Amino acid sequence: MTAGSPEPVRVAILISGSGSNMVRLVESMTGEHPARPVLVLSNVPGAGGLDRARALGVPTAVVDHRAHPDRAAFEAALEEALAPARPDLICLAGFMRVLSADFVARRAGRILNIHPSLLPKFRGLDTHARALAAGETRHGCTVHEVTPALDDGPILGQAEVPVLPDDTPETLAARVLEAEHRLYPAVLRRVAEGDRTPLRLD
Repeated sequence: MTAGSPEPVRVAILISGSGSNMVRLVESMTGEHPARPVLVLSNVPGAGGLDRARALGVPTAVVDHRAHPDRAAFEAALEEALAPARPDLICLAGFMRVLSADFVARRAGRILNIHPSLLPKFRGLDTHARALAAGETRHGCTVHEVTPALDDGPILGQAEVPVLPDDTPETLAARVLEAEHRLYPAVLRRVAEGDRTPLRLD
């Protein structure tokens, strides 16, 4: 940031696994980017993405959901871990826990998620197998604002990929993941700049 420019948007990234989307987001937030990564948090103590975040110089935290008796207790611990980082935005990047309506409402418009389908099609899990079973010729991914309804917030960006005749769920998932790695950083930059016009990538 140059002198006199606004403070960068503070971004916390929540993961549960290897963190490939997290890595792309962190790598994109350099130079004159309007956002900065301030925390990578996982609900899985051994998540591979934690080591990747540390290697990129981003602080990490763990809030193991299994160590808490219910979702309310887990989310209270999540709040406590997030507080020191003071995030302006939270990016869910393969975070495999459903957040409560109360947690989401406290951050209305400030939680983003990437979902492996062209919403509103195929909310929930197993999106690639369901797209193949439905005979789709186009598939892809969506970045959206998180609302209390699952995979149902305002769409901020979508990227399409073709469904090939010999695709399996695995080959289609790999193609969609490549699109996710392009889409999520592009949408994050726009949101950090104050632009929530839906972005389309092909």
